[in-house]
Amino acid sequence: MHMINTVIFDMDGLLVDSEPLWGIAMREVFATVGVTLTPELTHRTTGLRTREVVSYWHNYFKWEGKSAEQVTNEIIDSVTQKIMAEGRAMEGLTYILDFFRERNFKMGLASSSPLRLIEAVLGHLQIKESFQAVYSAEFEDYGKPHPAVYLACAKALNSDPLECIAFEDSVTGMTAAKAARMTTVVVPEPHNRQDPRYALANMKLDSLLQFNDQQLTLLMQH
Repeated sequence: MHMINTVIFDMDGLLVDSEPLWGIAMREVFATVGVTLTPELTHRTTGLRTREVVSYWHNYFKWEGKSAEQVTNEIIDSVTQKIMAEGRAMEGLTYILDFFRERNFKMGLASSSPLRLIEAVLGHLQIKESFQAVYSAEFEDYGKPHPAVYLACAKALNSDPLECIAFEDSVTGMTAAKAARMTTVVVPEPHNRQDPRYALANMKLDSLLQFNDQQLTLLMQH
């Protein structure tokens, strides 16, 4: 019997309200190569690594003038600047980190964002100390929905995936956590809350603030 003793968090859209800033940065940078990305289109690639997003739209729009790599770097630079200027914590961020720290859980972060962006966000929100392991999917062969980044983070925490709760906001991230065989809690993106695929998660919340000892006990009984 595996005792749940570890929690691993996604970052974008779960701990920091960065999805709107990603959307703006993507639209601004894509506009420089003559590509118009609507909000509806940007939602298609939520949870993927930036270079996968850029490659997806490069195949779709076939723009000229800037390489996919240059576009990727410009987007990451822009998002980093925007988060440092106006990135806000998601509702319940301090609450959820305190909740698990007080219960002596091992705590990790597993994000699709590049490490330099993760470090900027952790510094900006002053939560770097909360995590014993921070992993970026940029160093894995595959990003979410592949479980690699979750498995790497669990290994660094010396935890079996079956001892881990993963917190996610996107379907892509939830799929990765479930594929890693982790107990998965989703706090869905508001525009996407009714997506039937979220039924795959062990628990669905409207806010991190809804998680408490009662929820934890329910998850422990799975």
